[in-house]
Amino acid sequence: MSQAHGYAALSPDQALVPFSFDRREPGPDDVAIDILYCGVCHSDLHTARNEWQNTLYPCVPGHEIVGRVRAVGSNVRDFKVGDLAGVGCMVDSCRHCPSCAEGEEQYCENGFVGTYNGPMFGGQNTLGGYSDHIVVDMRYVLKIRHEGNLAAVAPLLCAGITTYSPLAHWKVGPGQKVGVVGLGGLGHMAVKIAKAMGASVVLFTTSENKRDDALRLGADEVVVSRDAQQMAAQANTLDFILNTVAAQHNLDPFLAALKREGTMVLVGAPEHPHPGPNVFNLIMKRRSLAGSLIGGIAQTQEMLDFCASHGIVADIEMIRMDEINEAYERMLKGDVKYRFVIDMATLKGAA
Repeated sequence: MSQAHGYAALSPDQALVPFSFDRREPGPDDVAIDILYCGVCHSDLHTARNEWQNTLYPCVPGHEIVGRVRAVGSNVRDFKVGDLAGVGCMVDSCRHCPSCAEGEEQYCENGFVGTYNGPMFGGQNTLGGYSDHIVVDMRYVLKIRHEGNLAAVAPLLCAGITTYSPLAHWKVGPGQKVGVVGLGGLGHMAVKIAKAMGASVVLFTTSENKRDDALRLGADEVVVSRDAQQMAAQANTLDFILNTVAAQHNLDPFLAALKREGTMVLVGAPEHPHPGPNVFNLIMKRRSLAGSLIGGIAQTQEMLDFCASHGIVADIEMIRMDEINEAYERMLKGDVKYRFVIDMATLKGAA
């Protein structure tokens, strides 16, 4: 065992605090990584505060990890000491169910093992990236091919793949008009990626003051969703919508914006269910309402390579480790453009 240092939630109603714990020594198939940067995902906050009623304490959040390899096991061939490496939302799965066999480990029938908070269906706790190092099976470690700006690469390991996966699965590309609902940590990545895929992008936002930023990020149009006239102008015009909003809201106005046989995919996970939808918004145009999680390991690597080749990274605000509790409060207010990333070099001083 080696001692790791990080920050943990010890209960749902307490701030995160410095925390030391044991990591396993690398086995033959393992890669040990010194963590350079870790993105702050809204899921971190949900889990730390047990808002999904499944948190295992102590909880060390963090699943948007970029670091440098410190050691490798004897069977590891794709990574060597000194390489850049990434770790996303999962660090294992059953490896033998149909989903795992098809490279869709995120849908593992037996529950993938989260980078923090343990297996989906119960089991030993796992402790994540708000820490100085991590040890992960080589099958769940990603290559980082970006040059520079590594802190802004970290959010790709969750926000990037969460948006890339449905855009790729539904074959978004040139000639399509694609809507993105919400301009937050997920939404700003969706705009960048959909634009790089060749689509015409419409950003739906409740806030007029996000118009200029949405256009800067690559949106072709911006629609204020509170404005009934602007929404009516979009009726039956969109091939696909990626809805990134994690707060409860009415889905019907967005479904009405889809063409016949269009699809809206939900990737935000609200604390309370959305109302509706009105079934007639689906059946009268053969529209589809779907959901999507992250991507499998192969697709996550595909996303990283796509983003590297197109110069795509997240828009971030760097924070110190000891600013994490303040960052959570700011995140609740939407006061970040568009992803916090922890500089793990500050952990030593923070602890």
